[in-house]
Amino acid sequence: MPLLSASGFYCYLLLMEDFKRSRYTLIPTAVILGLGGAPLWSAKCAYLTICGNRYAKKFNKLAENVVNHYFGIFFLIFQSSAVWGNLMSSLIFQYTSSEANITEKHLSLCGAANCPAYDSMLNANVTQTSYPASTIYLLSGVYTGVGLSGVIFIVIFLDQLDKQDVNEFKNQKIHVCTHLVATFTHLKDKRQILLIVLTIYSGFEQGFLAGDYTKAYITCALGIQYVGYCMICFGASNSVFSLTFGKISKYTGRIPLFSYATLINLASIISLLLWKPHPNQLPVFFVFPILWGMADAIWQTQTNALYGVLFLEHKEAAFSNYRLWESVGFVIAFAYANFLCIKAKLIILLVVLLIGMTLYGVVEYIEYSKAGHGAASQVFPQKIKIKKVLELESKEESKIKNEKSVGESDTEIHDRIFEAKL
Repeated sequence: MPLLSASGFYCYLLLMEDFKRSRYTLIPTAVILGLGGAPLWSAKCAYLTICGNRYAKKFNKLAENVVNHYFGIFFLIFQSSAVWGNLMSSLIFQYTSSEANITEKHLSLCGAANCPAYDSMLNANVTQTSYPASTIYLLSGVYTGVGLSGVIFIVIFLDQLDKQDVNEFKNQKIHVCTHLVATFTHLKDKRQILLIVLTIYSGFEQGFLAGDYTKAYITCALGIQYVGYCMICFGASNSVFSLTFGKISKYTGRIPLFSYATLINLASIISLLLWKPHPNQLPVFFVFPILWGMADAIWQTQTNALYGVLFLEHKEAAFSNYRLWESVGFVIAFAYANFLCIKAKLIILLVVLLIGMTLYGVVEYIEYSKAGHGAASQVFPQKIKIKKVLELESKEESKIKNEKSVGESDTEIHDRIFEAKL
């Protein structure tokens, strides 16, 4: 895990140093970002899962609830970066951008009716600004400084939980191919196979909001200067609800939360298919990112926690699969971005979501069959835990009464029972 984190941070640092953007540097740096992101995210997920399970074991709590809460805290902080990053870039760029010249004719080509064939015509009316090099360097420098600060903060303050594993790792010669094989070997688990579509959907829905909603709805109908502010709404919503759902999951379980996210996305997708965006409906443009952020908070926190709970003994391989298939969703979403109309993309989102949730239901059924009362424990985890505690206390009480020694009074028996419960 330390090696994964180190390699990930190194790739991110190389990416941030690429100040001079061009077609010859963007693609290599994108590849570097992918190479760094995969091990870094896998290490993060494994670290949070280990922390959650250790805390739960130490304080006699339900491990799944603690892991959910930890992922909620992480995504609260992580998703807030969309707020600060977009706010920073929006404030820097808004004073040098010109207003978009949008007519009723062009508005008819926005929303679900938008297609790649219309891009050349629409781009003539959308803000086209060449920013001074000093402005670009200022923004890149600020982002690089924040990134370096994060690396230093991690190195100094992050606890090393698995020192024994690190020492064992240093004495072994483990090749990258070994980890690669482990990732694909993990696909032998049928639960992992069933979760692939839902994990891909996570990449689809993030790719749609970042690439298609911002282009076909916000930029097309309002102008590029509003993109940052709409994405701030998404980041703020995602951040707040990541923490919220991470906390309430111990009362509801993951099934109701997944169902709620599905309903939000279904309602949003259908609305986007029917809605014809217009500048007079300005608040509506911000409502969709807020709802999308609420649903994405569940997809991110609960799916990560689900992988951590189902595949506890193979955390690294499981989270590698999670990032693999989520990235596949991103790749597919951006690959067909320049070929399909928005209506077709929304329909694809709808179909993938329904298939993914159906297969996820099969996974829950498998867990239910294995545990007997597994489904009930997911919906009412605290009640199940309390019931088990009461059953154990009742058995202990009966045992003490049966072992009553000669001459022992009822008061002494009650004292023993009370001490046993403590």
